[in-house]
Amino acid sequence: MFEAKNTARAKVHIGYDGRVHKYFRGPQARERFENEVRVLRYLEKKKCPFVPRILELDEAKKYLVTSNAGSRVDRISEPKLRQVFAELEQYGVRHDDAEQRNITYNPRAGRFCIIDFEFASILEPGYPPSPEMKSQPNRAEWKETSE
Repeated sequence: MFEAKNTARAKVHIGYDGRVHKYFRGPQARERFENEVRVLRYLEKKKCPFVPRILELDEAKKYLVTSNAGSRVDRISEPKLRQVFAELEQYGVRHDDAEQRNITYNPRAGRFCIIDFEFASILEPGYPPSPEMKSQPNRAEWKETSE
């Protein structure tokens, strides 16, 4: 497996088959996992073509496997970045972390894609809100419990 990202919030590997393996950890790991799963399922129902698809998950381990949405991009213009995230909102989701680090390029699809929906919000009226981020609310508490 190829290590794609290793941060305090997540450990991400890309398997030889291209699938993306993500382990949620750190502050609010449970809530972030639940929200990412919730938003990706919503976008799949809406048939959004430029986000990963859930292939497997393990709630107890806070582990998610998704399809690969392409390679991370080194540069994207600010207007194009805004356009991609605005397109997501047409599917009823606001990303809430609309940064270049959450954009990939998929050459097979010939387009930019969006990843990492841990903090995203579903905009559909009447849809249940995102989970409140309340477990281990600050990094100092998390650091003490992880050492």
